[in-house]
Amino acid sequence: MTQKPCIICVAITGSVPTKADNPAVPVTVAEQIESTHESFEAGATICHAHVRNDDGTPSSDPEKFARLKEGLEKHCPGMILQFSTGGRSGAGKARGGHLSLRPDMASLSVGSNNFPTRVYENPPDLVDWLASEMLTYDVKPEIEAFDLSHIHHAALMFRRGQLAAHPYVQFVMGVKNAMPVDRETFDFYIATMKRLLPDSEWCAAGIGAGQITVNEWTVPAGGHARCGLEDNVRLDRDTLAPSNAALVRRVVEICEKHERPVATVAQAREILGLRTA
Repeated sequence: MTQKPCIICVAITGSVPTKADNPAVPVTVAEQIESTHESFEAGATICHAHVRNDDGTPSSDPEKFARLKEGLEKHCPGMILQFSTGGRSGAGKARGGHLSLRPDMASLSVGSNNFPTRVYENPPDLVDWLASEMLTYDVKPEIEAFDLSHIHHAALMFRRGQLAAHPYVQFVMGVKNAMPVDRETFDFYIATMKRLLPDSEWCAAGIGAGQITVNEWTVPAGGHARCGLEDNVRLDRDTLAPSNAALVRRVVEICEKHERPVATVAQAREILGLRTA
């Protein structure tokens, strides 16, 4: 029986890693386009994107997102563009100011949780507004589940009609002070999502050293995999990742080991129910 193709998402830059952490972290729009193109050729079909200011600090500037979108559509034809609405790069409705650009997808954190040094705040009124903007502009949300309650709340939002058909859920594990990389929890996440959102696809992201572990769990379990320098700047304890593409190629190797095909752009769009590029 042929296994479902695995969609690989590359989280290219995020808001936290700097060139001091790893010189390969792409900061400028031009660097991000080049890094994403290399990752696309290596097998990634989703680009999870943040943008930065010239000094490397996080930004939510729609103009920067527009330039990134234009460049990626030119150099990575058909690749699924997923914009972050995360709280590190903006506050309040500024977090969704780029949704009118109609990326294919956007991240949607449906609840608050602890981060290493602060509370990651996602108040209900903001969550509801971001979800409504995604419906308005036909942007598919990726539900970021930092906690089990977030899966339950996503299911409630779906029942209320705040999320379109076939929600996509990502389990995030390994953030300090949030959900650790734990196999029993991982398995329970999958079971809970299948029970509450039975027609949904799922992905998983491991932070730091947990990235390879979560990738190794996810591929044989039938989920989709996230990697990239946003979450992890190393290949191993002693080696910096030379590029985002190197982390993508590692997931491709895991897929090959488990005889699971890597999704093409067309397959990824069909699996996720996205509009044709």
